[in-house]
Amino acid sequence: MPLFRRRPLLRAAAVGGGAYMAGKHRGAAQAEEQAYQQPPPQQYAAPPPAPPAPSGPSSDDIARLQELGKLHEQGILTDEEFASQKQQILGAA
Repeated sequence: MPLFRRRPLLRAAAVGGGAYMAGKHRGAAQAEEQAYQQPPPQQYAAPPPAPPAPSGPSSDDIARLQELGKLHEQGILTDEEFASQKQQILGAA
């Protein structure tokens, strides 16, 4: 009797092992196929365009600086006030 019981177990083990290997092979094949279907990463993309260079102070800023200069010469503005206002105008330009 032990031989009759042993053969179905052996057959089930062989079928299960074969199915395991087939699934493993198919998974590896699918992973390889997906690797070929994906576009390669763009390693050499063009750098982003540089921001435009500042063109200098505008005519409004120049007029404001001249006005501040006159106020500084008249003594209305102190050196510190003039410097801070000048930096504020030039920093915004």
